[in-house]
Amino acid sequence: MDPTRTGPVALAETRLRWLDARQRVLAQNVANADTPGYRPSDLQPFAQSLVAAAPAAALRQTSPQHLAGNGGADPRARPERRLADRSMDGNGVALDREAMRIADTETAHALAIGLHRRYLAMFRTALGRNS
Repeated sequence: MDPTRTGPVALAETRLRWLDARQRVLAQNVANADTPGYRPSDLQPFAQSLVAAAPAAALRQTSPQHLAGNGGADPRARPERRLADRSMDGNGVALDREAMRIADTETAHALAIGLHRRYLAMFRTALGRNS
């Protein structure tokens, strides 16, 4: 059995790939902050991209006490629809908003890395390899 293909570890790796893609999209937004007419992009939320990537393994509400999940489409970057902060040259990048998204992505990345390491440490402990 490959422990890296189990549910929690595989989910953490999928989340890390999504966070990496989002960081690239946000970096592109910041790089084009002075490009006339540029529309910033973002990925759809991770939960929606996860459901779209594996509809057969979609999260389901199995108890009335659980929160209901949302469906979604594919996880490609999409231009933002609402751009209230457009500059006179038509650029829609707000650096403060992008900085907040980058910080959120960095925090989520640290959490996913921590979970991934802990799950693998549990497997090593179970196998008697504590080093």
